[in-house]
Amino acid sequence: MSRILYDLTGTEDRRFSPYCWRAKLAMALKDVAYETKAVRFTDIDALSDGPRLTLPTLDDGDKRITDSAAIAGYLEENYTSGQSLFPTGPEIAAFAQAWADTAVNPALIRVILLDVYNALDAENQAYFRESREKRFGTTLEAFAGDRAANLKAFRQTLQPLRGVVANQPFLSGAAPGYADFCPASALLWAAAIGVGGELLEDGDPVAAWLDRVVKLLDKSA
Repeated sequence: MSRILYDLTGTEDRRFSPYCWRAKLAMALKDVAYETKAVRFTDIDALSDGPRLTLPTLDDGDKRITDSAAIAGYLEENYTSGQSLFPTGPEIAAFAQAWADTAVNPALIRVILLDVYNALDAENQAYFRESREKRFGTTLEAFAGDRAANLKAFRQTLQPLRGVVANQPFLSGAAPGYADFCPASALLWAAAIGVGGELLEDGDPVAAWLDRVVKLLDKSA
């Protein structure tokens, strides 16, 4: 059975979507084999004859699952391989996703917005600028603002995570889970476009936690 994960990409095959990273980490933890198909912003419309898909999208045989949380739920329900994505139950994962989506990612995009833009080809730069400036109500440059101040604010946003992983291996406890993948995906998003090294200060326990999470991807390679 073929499994294809549609994965957002920029130039030089840079796979930077945080939501796609969540799905890839989930596939790795469940030990489910798959192939990725690189998709640019301007390629997304061609993936479906119906409503525009969001990424990630997983095609598993004749099933199509869209959205990282839906993919995680599907894997947990349909595959007994690997480890559970919700070792402490779904509640912590739901909170971690809401926190990542409403606090971590919005803080990070102000730091890396122009780096994301520069990681696109000319056609997709035009799409990205038009769509994001419409969403933000201002230019990319004005929205990005003061990088140093934005970086400080982003680091502060991670304090809840920092406080937990300084005392236990993962947000999910002794074992990783989808709760960890939601904030980890933000840092992988930045790393994919070459910004990861500056996000965390030396000695930050978040860095050691992220290394533990990323080992899942090394194992699945």
